[in-house]
Amino acid sequence: MKKLLTIMRLPEGAQSPSARAHHIWMALALTALGCCIGGLSLFFSATAYVKLNSLAILYSYLANPLILLLNLLPSVLLIWLFYFLTRRAWAGFLGSFLPTIGIALVNYFKIRLRSDPLLATDLRLAAEAGGIVGGYTLDFTWLVWFALGCFAAGLAFSVLLMPQGMRGWRGRSFGALSCLALMAVALAGPYTSPQVYEMTANNRFINQWSDVEVFLSKGCVYPFLYSFRDMLPTPPPGYDRAKAAGLLAQYPDSEIPQGQQVSVMGIMLEAFCDLTEFDALAGQEGVTRVYAPWHELEEQSVSGELLTNIFAGGTVDTEWAFLTGYSAHQDFRSPTDSYVWYLRDQGYQTFGSHPGHGWFYNRQNVNQYLGFEDYWFTENHYGALVEAEAAVWESDPLLARELLEQMKARIAQGPCFSFSVTYQNHGPYADYPTEREGYVTPAGSGLSEASCNILNNYLGGVSVTIQAMSDLARELEALDEPVVLVLFGDHKPWAGNGNSVYTELGASFDISTPQGFYEYYSTPYLIWANSAAKAVLNREFMGDGGDFSPCFLMQELFDQCGWEGPGFMKLSRQLREITPLVHSQNLFWQEDVLAYGLEGASQAFYEQFLCAQYFREQEGR
Repeated sequence: MKKLLTIMRLPEGAQSPSARAHHIWMALALTALGCCIGGLSLFFSATAYVKLNSLAILYSYLANPLILLLNLLPSVLLIWLFYFLTRRAWAGFLGSFLPTIGIALVNYFKIRLRSDPLLATDLRLAAEAGGIVGGYTLDFTWLVWFALGCFAAGLAFSVLLMPQGMRGWRGRSFGALSCLALMAVALAGPYTSPQVYEMTANNRFINQWSDVEVFLSKGCVYPFLYSFRDMLPTPPPGYDRAKAAGLLAQYPDSEIPQGQQVSVMGIMLEAFCDLTEFDALAGQEGVTRVYAPWHELEEQSVSGELLTNIFAGGTVDTEWAFLTGYSAHQDFRSPTDSYVWYLRDQGYQTFGSHPGHGWFYNRQNVNQYLGFEDYWFTENHYGALVEAEAAVWESDPLLARELLEQMKARIAQGPCFSFSVTYQNHGPYADYPTEREGYVTPAGSGLSEASCNILNNYLGGVSVTIQAMSDLARELEALDEPVVLVLFGDHKPWAGNGNSVYTELGASFDISTPQGFYEYYSTPYLIWANSAAKAVLNREFMGDGGDFSPCFLMQELFDQCGWEGPGFMKLSRQLREITPLVHSQNLFWQEDVLAYGLEGASQAFYEQFLCAQYFREQEGR
């Protein structure tokens, strides 16, 4: 034992063969520590999503050598890199443990809170993480404490039993450069290769149509690194700039007739959904009372369901799909063609509001890139009326009043396009009683007390929202100027860590079935017009508008108004005739059936549409 400790803790200046044995010990110990760190990250990914069998997922990692290698290699390379740079094993351990387990922890909590995995693009929102996470309760499970114990044990091990590092700057420099070279080659090669990603398919214990489950089926570190391929603009397969431009040229823009330029007020409602669509709540008197004014407004409107790409977060996906018509988009970093620009070119005043911070999702810049002339945020308007923190609880009546006054002031100068995003009802919702009314009770619903509290706190805010929108519609009806109002939800609300409330409501969230898909992704929309607008456009604005992806919502508005719109919208109409659903998970509606991919001529047209969409987005203004 004494000799073994001597080899592990080789004193300065010791000679062979003890030195050789010590180098072998250091190599094995460093590699083993790196593998342990990577293995710990797999424990976090296997247990992140409560609806999956964690033991089965963990077994699937061990049974797939490629998944295992791709998740362990980064932590091994990191520990060696920092060891070569510092000549200290403990520094190598820290340099590997902190980023690897940091990624695993963030991914773990992000999935538990929002059913959304950590992607490389989320790094751009690092400065906003506090605003996104604020208010959620992080569950410090046994695994978190276990990780802290592993950190302490690993650090002590590397300090006490691996004290002497490699001497000589030449060897260490060669080693560090070799690690960096391997990292660069790996990231540019297998880690971002679609072919390798397909080779790691691990669908035995998951729903292969669920983004979060597919992500977790491949571990954590590997799929996170794979997502770096989305950091830069990526053209769709077969993209040819000239062909894309030629396709769009076949669809020239059409003018809005001068006598039909009615004003439009669009409002995206934060985390808004109709809970009466769940059978367990449809018969609850308190819940039906909350939604009664909304259902009354729907009867006076064109209405249906938006089939969004997102759940409980990522609100701008729905927002920007409405404003641009894009089924998918890159980052907006310069003026980008959109429906807002089209309306602005038609002589519309373009403005809007959000009673939150302008830096959130970089809206203060993106809204300008998309064509808005003026936009009110906390910083330049609402801060004097309501604090951003308070706006989460009750700001929709204030927002509705401000929008109405703004429209009255501007509409005399010409037609307006106003688009706003509410902030009230942003999750999470307390699982304890508050001053909100008890719309749902354990005795009446069979739900747990915590679930009833979450629902009551959500419904209390929704009740205020619906009343504010109903009051706004009444005020708009009294105007002599024609106005069309578009209301829609961005995504389903958060409802308990691990979707606990939805589980109690009986939601399967099996997106391979229409019912599960709607439970997870659908939100309501309506298009309402005041009497003046109906008279100008000679249209009723009532009935079923159909269910479709958010990228088709502006098109539905134009169709209801009788406008042909810009050329890209005309192309989009043809795609909607093929499939009203264009989902981020390659899901479509074909002949009233949920389909996984398109075929034949439909697929060919879809690929052409994606190329035209990419060209329109990248060419700017």
